[in-house]
Amino acid sequence: MMKLNVNGETRDVDADPSTPLLYVLRNDLAMNGAKFGCGLGQCGACTVMVDGKAVFSCLTPLTLLEGRKIKTVEGLGTIDNPGPMQEAFIHEQAAQCGYCISGMMMRAQALLEANPDATDGEIRAGLEPNLCRCGTHMRILAAVKRAQTHMKSASAKPVAAG
Repeated sequence: MMKLNVNGETRDVDADPSTPLLYVLRNDLAMNGAKFGCGLGQCGACTVMVDGKAVFSCLTPLTLLEGRKIKTVEGLGTIDNPGPMQEAFIHEQAAQCGYCISGMMMRAQALLEANPDATDGEIRAGLEPNLCRCGTHMRILAAVKRAQTHMKSASAKPVAAG
């Protein structure tokens, strides 16, 4: 039995330590945001964040994750209260088939958390490991820029004295 911190919640997982995180998320924890695409770390559909960094969950064995913080697209917000990244992707209609979108959002979230002032070129380079076969790349880039603006303005708001 392993303990994993997923979206801020400790979860007990009974799986072989060599099992890729993707399978545990989908099969054991019923978190279906991360998708199985290629299984080789070449498409990015399975991208999640581990300790703030984007990783391919199809290649990341459980043995590397105990004591680390895992964030999935489900941890960005909910249907009723989407997070800034999710809201931006909805507003820009960035999804066509939607298969790549959760991985794109997670890679973009990690990028903007690490570099809130990322340039257009840095955003393009940061998203490069993730593929979109439908060709909505321009809408995806617009969504990331929208999320960047929203996240920066939210972090700039003064805290009320109390």
